Amino acid sequence: MRVTVTLQCTETGDRNYITTKNKRNTPERLELMKYSPRLKRRTVHRETK
Repeated sequence: MRVTVTLQCTETGDRNYITTKNKRNTPERLELMKYSPRLKRRTVHRETK
């Protein structure tokens, strides 16, 4: 039931992180605050297809 998803920075468009999620518990797209190395600060990262 767990699938691999890629997290993309909303400000730079960089795909910095790969994680897994349970589709049954979280059917919507993930949004997490993660560190962006290019901007050197935390930004919102959203799940991409």
